[in-house]
Amino acid sequence: MTDHYDVIVIGSGAGGGTLAHALAPTGKQILLLERGNFLPREMANWDPGPVFVDGRYISADTWFDSAGRPFQPQAHYYVGGATKMYGAALYRLRPADFAEIRYADGASPAWPIGYADLEPYYTRAEWLYQVHGAHGEDPTEGPASKQYPWPPVSHESRIRQLSDDLAAAGYHPFHAPCGILLDEDHRPASTCIRCAWCDGYPCLVHAKADAESIAVRPVLGLPNVTLLVDAEVTRLHTDPAGTVVTQVEVVRAGQRERYSADIVVLAAGAANTAKILLRSASDKHPAGLANGSDQVGRNYMFHNSKAVAALTAEPNETVYQKTLGLNDFYLGTDDRPPLGNIQMLGKSNAMAMKGEEPKLTRLAPHWSLDEVARHSVDIWLTTEDLPLPDNRVTVDDDGAIHLAYTATNKRETAGLYEELKTILNKVGMAAHHVYDKNFYMDMAIPLAAVAHQAGTCRFGADPATSVANTDCRAHEVDNLYLADASIFPSIGAVNPALTVMANALRVADHLTERLG
Repeated sequence: MTDHYDVIVIGSGAGGGTLAHALAPTGKQILLLERGNFLPREMANWDPGPVFVDGRYISADTWFDSAGRPFQPQAHYYVGGATKMYGAALYRLRPADFAEIRYADGASPAWPIGYADLEPYYTRAEWLYQVHGAHGEDPTEGPASKQYPWPPVSHESRIRQLSDDLAAAGYHPFHAPCGILLDEDHRPASTCIRCAWCDGYPCLVHAKADAESIAVRPVLGLPNVTLLVDAEVTRLHTDPAGTVVTQVEVVRAGQRERYSADIVVLAAGAANTAKILLRSASDKHPAGLANGSDQVGRNYMFHNSKAVAALTAEPNETVYQKTLGLNDFYLGTDDRPPLGNIQMLGKSNAMAMKGEEPKLTRLAPHWSLDEVARHSVDIWLTTEDLPLPDNRVTVDDDGAIHLAYTATNKRETAGLYEELKTILNKVGMAAHHVYDKNFYMDMAIPLAAVAHQAGTCRFGADPATSVANTDCRAHEVDNLYLADASIFPSIGAVNPALTVMANALRVADHLTERLG
């Protein structure tokens, strides 16, 4: 193993893994550094007890809130990054998301690139990650240069009924874009068994289109790609002028090691990318590497999300539930601001309910939660979070992350919930025979849920107000690039993974040209 590479990529998730995959065919020597190891393949992968109650796959990190109170972030450090546990909902941002959007609490800023700039890469990412869907069903989506590589995952009977009822009520349901390795026409050749263990679980049969399975494993046999696991990057060192990263410092097996490369790409996730830059302060970069704008760590976003279990008299025997989306309230009108996205969650079960909402369910007997889960239709609401400068990541002398955060767009979040309740009543979920009244068991996602984290190193044309330029190269450091959601100026109201993947492919094209 050499100490010098053409490219070092820090992080193997949606950004880093995708970028390494795209660069691998160039023949350039690539070192992929992953803080974690491969997620073990074991029966606990599909057991809600270890996953949701015990937190078996959650990092042991301790972060601190703005008051100095410790909490355990629900971060996952494995080859494949956060995609190992994601629900594989691979949405494009809408064209409107790339422009400035005004809310009561402030502005969601415009991106330095537009939807048209990213569209070819969205298409490439959808084909790489084998996304199922149907472009053209959702009136809010932008134009697509190519249809999805796979047809939409079919609705099971209860969700098909819900889709039909929504359409009859004047709404515009669409097939949700799903990244799963499923061929419904040739089931014997299918990898996915269409189970309930997708949303929030690792996939025991490697049928989820995560960054490990799709991007990293296929290139590990190449002679020019080296993966180091259990390799946590602690600091980036520069030349005396502070304009070039000369060494990447890594702690591996308790030992400090250093590696160098012509190009260094940070894709460690919004919080940890900021952490590495802040810990890399020097005489030339006293506030942190590439932080002359004082934007590193600022503008942290992670979506206003709410999980809702809508309970009805009719049992819901759906197994794979994540096939339906609704964006009727995504765009604003003259009468209301944009509210966000509605999509299906993975099917709930009693143990997951206990793990995710222990206070609400601790007195409920297990059999009663089983009955609740059997009658639930599980829905995920997402409203845009705004990039406030004081919502930020800082790092203490011990290297621990401190996360200051104040929620925004509470009015819009509540508005989307009210619209959902109206919808459910319209489609016949109001007449309960088991329950005395409409019952929506909702769970607001807490600060520790960091799956959709973004911001902290926004990109833009002006070095005074951004960390990286439109190519995602740090303004102040010639060979340092960013390729995760840290560069997002705004987050929109859909899952960010596909946008991270698409932008990583865009950065890879730029680096391929630069490296010759």
